[in-house]
Amino acid sequence: MNNMSVVEPKERVKRKEQTEDERGLILFNDDVNSFDHVITCLMRICKHDMVQAEQCAWIVHTNGKCLVKTGSFDELQSMCLRLLNQGLSAKVD
Repeated sequence: MNNMSVVEPKERVKRKEQTEDERGLILFNDDVNSFDHVITCLMRICKHDMVQAEQCAWIVHTNGKCLVKTGSFDELQSMCLRLLNQGLSAKVD
């Protein structure tokens, strides 16, 4: 017999329920904020490293929005409010 474990259906359901509680923080493009400001906010508020923050800034610029963070509603709501206070446009979805 091999060493792979079998996942029981009940365990699969439990994992699915856990991921349903996860939310996303979406950042939207605007014509006001500079790339530098957006990158700085993502690094400071969302704890992105420089490369991740730059990539998110470019995605927001080209696509109009970007999922910048996932997590619990409470964690993301706090980050969202801080981004809004910095003049960025964001929401928890």
